[in-house]
Amino acid sequence: MSLVNSRLTPSSILPHPLTNRLPIFLFSNPNSNKFDFINCLQKPVSAILTKDQNFETSPTFDFKSYMLEKANSVNKALDDSIPLTEPLKIHESMRYSLLAGGKRIRPLLCIAACELVGGEESTAMPAACAVEMVHTMSLMHDDLPCMDNDDLRRGKPTNHKIFSEDVAVLAGDAMLALSFEHVATSTKGVPSERIIRVIYELAKCIGCEGLVAGQVVDISSEGMTQVGLEHLEFIHSNKTAALLEGSVVLGALLGGGSDEEVEKLRKFARCIGLLFQVVDDILDVTKSSKELGKTAGKDLVADKTTYPKLIGIEKSREFAERLNREAQDQLLGFHHNKAAPLIALANYIAYRDN
Repeated sequence: MSLVNSRLTPSSILPHPLTNRLPIFLFSNPNSNKFDFINCLQKPVSAILTKDQNFETSPTFDFKSYMLEKANSVNKALDDSIPLTEPLKIHESMRYSLLAGGKRIRPLLCIAACELVGGEESTAMPAACAVEMVHTMSLMHDDLPCMDNDDLRRGKPTNHKIFSEDVAVLAGDAMLALSFEHVATSTKGVPSERIIRVIYELAKCIGCEGLVAGQVVDISSEGMTQVGLEHLEFIHSNKTAALLEGSVVLGALLGGGSDEEVEKLRKFARCIGLLFQVVDDILDVTKSSKELGKTAGKDLVADKTTYPKLIGIEKSREFAERLNREAQDQLLGFHHNKAAPLIALANYIAYRDN
């Protein structure tokens, strides 16, 4: 059964591809509700999928150079997007988190999707910056004491630890507003009706049908003993995958992609969005805080339901493999060389170590 039929909603949730509606005890110890953390740590997961699974990309495509080149372009554009003006404190707070590093996966997905359908990097850059602003805002708010109460992000103290909680909240709010302003004022050479559609897609993936929906259900689920796979999939398809989906769709729209191309890329993005979270769940219990650049094991401490907790490490790996394959199936109709960056990005998400 396909993972990419339609956006998940509370009343219409896709069946999980590993369970096939079978009881969860087929995948875990039915006599215990506890996650076998010690056994999990003993499993080698430096790569989430085994390296001998070759998802082929163009032999002439240098992904490392591509990542470095695009990330440098994105970082420069982000630096330019928030100058140090009055009031200084709010701008310093915004810049502190926005320019703190990170893999820049969302902006890269936006640019790669735009270029895949014939667009230019410069056309997608304002939207690429916007999705990174939204992502950074979500991290700033997620780290607050009222949410996940975290002290470390991207190897540095979290924003509220440096600038105080009230400023961190306001800086996140300002960044969210700026994301829409930046798309509307800085996107060049694109028809206004297309920019309106881009703004609509960005808003939808953030709000009560996207990131916020996943976040609030995630918070409400802490400590629950009966969280199933469908419930977990709803959380992550919204909390994590929705913005990744938005990143790709924005790029495809700005590049002038056809409706059919946009929908194929939407399905690709839904798969890699869920893949991103499955990998995150595995890394959270198998890597140190130093390796991750953020607090390790916090999901276990918060008693959150994760894929490893629910189905175990090996089934989580199998799920990640299937998501990666199904994502890349969506790219088969595109020119192979132009699809190479998205293929490589999917593999990067699957194989990452932090």
